[in-house]
Amino acid sequence: MQIPDVQIHGTCDDRFTPVRDAFAANWDPGRVPEEVGASVAITVDGELVVDLWGGTVTGDDGVDKPWERDTIINVWSTTKTLSALCMLILADRGEIDFYSPVAKYWPEFAANGKGDIEVRHIMSHTAGLAGWRDPITIDDLYDWDKATSLLAAQEPWWEPGNGSGYHALTQGYLEGEILRRVTGTTIGDFAAKEVTVPLGADFHIGTGPEHDHRVAHVIPPEKTILEEMEAAGATDSLVFEMCRHPALAAADANTIPWRRAEIPAAGGHANARAVATVHAPMACGGEANGVRLLSAKGIEPVFDEQTYGTDLMLPFPMRHGIGFGLPIPELPLSPNPRACFWGGYGGSLAVIDLDARMSFSYVMNRMAGGTVGDMRAGMLLMAFWMALANA
Repeated sequence: MQIPDVQIHGTCDDRFTPVRDAFAANWDPGRVPEEVGASVAITVDGELVVDLWGGTVTGDDGVDKPWERDTIINVWSTTKTLSALCMLILADRGEIDFYSPVAKYWPEFAANGKGDIEVRHIMSHTAGLAGWRDPITIDDLYDWDKATSLLAAQEPWWEPGNGSGYHALTQGYLEGEILRRVTGTTIGDFAAKEVTVPLGADFHIGTGPEHDHRVAHVIPPEKTILEEMEAAGATDSLVFEMCRHPALAAADANTIPWRRAEIPAAGGHANARAVATVHAPMACGGEANGVRLLSAKGIEPVFDEQTYGTDLMLPFPMRHGIGFGLPIPELPLSPNPRACFWGGYGGSLAVIDLDARMSFSYVMNRMAGGTVGDMRAGMLLMAFWMALANA
């Protein structure tokens, strides 16, 4: 397929040419949103069978340039997958128990009726701490102690364990503070030491200045989520309450303070190859390319269903295991039962399928509006499954 003025770079196994074609088609005029710059990667049995990128990006210098092999970008909530993996590693080593109270590791967290909230509640968005009650600013997100102490002090928004409500930003701080109390290190440093460096994966929670020259800026939607909700007259909802403390705009991800901070639920920087590489060991039973992250038993909590029903924050049903979403008919991301996923604001996506031993990732700069993304990643995933069935 020839797309005018767009060059697709990288490698693609002949079996998966339809994925390359679908990727190129994202730049077709009339697509909404029309692609600007993006990457897609897929591993099977730990091997990169698709590793493609294309289009253009704008960096800190304001100059348009091609998306390169080593371009990285803020991947929003796809960051949650790396944070969840860190927690799975801790549990697999016996350093935390998902069914133990958070206060066992973080005593101050028991305040205001939270003594019975368990680690699994945080990892399945059922802890009732979807946002900060006290008004906070973007700058407060860069103050780890303030952000976490406020969450420790407040009461839950609903009865913990009684349904999910998406913890868009708070989940990473909650997981990260548990990890810090147990290990004495930050979740960004733990992820680098235990996961990304051993795997050679270019995925960062807290991105240093040495990477600034290759960081692409996100292209925000026309309206912030708050503006969309105000236009729809939905200002009395829980999600509006969550989004206004702080009043985050997508363009905040293009700033240096955001980039430097460890924001484990939304601030990670990577490309599709890095995200797929991070999850390849999970897809292969805990080990890939000579690097073991988890035992086979250590992956099982992902499929321990915690809740299934309409989310209190997102406008659709969700089925949560521990740390990841699980496919449902409304989100048919895999034909297999042992698959899990998570995605990011604007459209990024990660899917891990243990039955197919497959790890998929899509990352882009032009963000779709709303909270549910768009079909760009879905079309790529569909092309993969069709190609695999015909291989």
